[in-house]
Amino acid sequence: MTRISAFSSPLLLGFDEVERALDRLTKAAGDGYPPYNIERLAATDERGEMLRITLAVAGFSSDELDVTVEDKELVIRGRRDEEDDPRTYLHRGIATRQFRRSFVLAEGIEVIGADLADGLLSVDLARPPSEKGVRRIEINGCG
Repeated sequence: MTRISAFSSPLLLGFDEVERALDRLTKAAGDGYPPYNIERLAATDERGEMLRITLAVAGFSSDELDVTVEDKELVIRGRRDEEDDPRTYLHRGIATRQFRRSFVLAEGIEVIGADLADGLLSVDLARPPSEKGVRRIEINGCG
């Protein structure tokens, strides 16, 4: 069975990457753990506009977290070794299960760095300034 896509129109040339990104987003959207915020940081004289993704990762140390960029996708993984925990819980409400949270990055978005403080992992992203304008294309030919 052939899949028909909204991006199969002949007027949408080169949008196959967008279609693949949307497919990845729909597959990853089902899990709500860990919760996260995305905020826009105001531009300053030193840097352009930035974005910050903050994940609630209480119970994870920095060596149990992994932040990578894989094929235009920011991937954040958390893995705890439960066998090393000598505590006996009567109630355990703070989730520390392993997770994989991914964010599709737009063209040109650059990951600046990551910080872990007070159970929150913050990942800073730089958004390049958009280049607006009109470019004239010369027509070659006989005539």
